[in-house]
Amino acid sequence: MANSKKNIYCIVIGVLIILFLAAAGAAVYFYKQATYFAKQFNELKLNPQKFIQEETQNLIERVGKLVVLPEGEQPTIATVNDPELLKNQPFFANAKKGDKVLIYTNAKKAILYDPVNNKIIEIAPINIGSPQSITP
Repeated sequence: MANSKKNIYCIVIGVLIILFLAAAGAAVYFYKQATYFAKQFNELKLNPQKFIQEETQNLIERVGKLVVLPEGEQPTIATVNDPELLKNQPFFANAKKGDKVLIYTNAKKAILYDPVNNKIIEIAPINIGSPQSITP
């Protein structure tokens, strides 16, 4: 009987050691995650434009893998928030909430991109600016 109590004691100690190591590992993991996110948050507070620039560059790179983009021009980017308001415009006929629109004013192009499915939905020429008067 003494031998079985000793075996149970060893098993309990072993389980406690494993639980302690698992808890310590989890604590280290979550500590590292918290410090990483705190660093990201502080960086975002100090330079919010950096986050926007990185997101814009990431979007341009993703779209650039699917279609040839105009060079030498930074697009204006918009997000489709309410596709129902845009359904009467042919360019937005297949738009969904969250789709991105890249507008290249110099190249006079607009690109509708679905970031969820990583697909180009529509490409259309645009005419931005004041209409020119025609003189006879």
